[in-house]
Amino acid sequence: MTVDGAPAPVWRRALAEFLGTGLLVAIVVGSGIAAQRLSDDVGLQLLENSFATALGLGVLILLFAPVSGAHFNPVVSLTDALLGRADRSGLSPRVVVAYVVAQAVGGIGGAILANAMFDVSTSISTTDRATPSTLLAEVVATAGLVLLIAGLTRAQRSIPVIAAAIGAYIGAAYWFTSSTSFANPAVTLGRVFTDTFAGIAPVSALWFVGAQLAGALIAVGLIGLLFPAAADRPSPGSRSTLGDRPSLGR
Repeated sequence: MTVDGAPAPVWRRALAEFLGTGLLVAIVVGSGIAAQRLSDDVGLQLLENSFATALGLGVLILLFAPVSGAHFNPVVSLTDALLGRADRSGLSPRVVVAYVVAQAVGGIGGAILANAMFDVSTSISTTDRATPSTLLAEVVATAGLVLLIAGLTRAQRSIPVIAAAIGAYIGAAYWFTSSTSFANPAVTLGRVFTDTFAGIAPVSALWFVGAQLAGALIAVGLIGLLFPAAADRPSPGSRSTLGDRPSLGR
């Protein structure tokens, strides 16, 4: 949003999504590389990686939510557009395309940046992660994330509350899912470009994205049951907590 409360131009919102997604991937990949160098214990490495990601994600939401809604995630943007279709409160198709492209490019750029900061060559990951159990985990992780965001946003929670809750969820999901909760196609794509602790092989990434889309569809059904569309409309005189309209935002 601009200072006077009007929606920011699309290019500015897309820039916020590019930077936010890129920095998120840089945090995930960079903290993974640092954790791997600082400890030989895999459990401790995962703890360090999840802690940095949870904190970093919360900070990024606080920073960019007033500009773009801080989606940083194609399934969040697509779900926003789908849920807002009836009353035109969601993202328009043009803005969705701008967001998704910005998120994808940002995700790749974030991985390259993290590689450069740790003097690691950028290469395609060889880490295979796709198994029936990890794909189920991605469905669960993504459905939970989208449901959380929709519930908090439709309840008109404040940006700090939403940022803290989403960061906490992702930090916890690192541990209660066997996939370590990618839950984001743009982050998944970015992590293809680092053959380090946080990397994922291209074929596994395709399976993960499919599972994430399935999780988002399940969440849409649950949102319709748990949070009726009428709750998405702010009361007179109020405004959305994430950007210029009732929006999912991450």
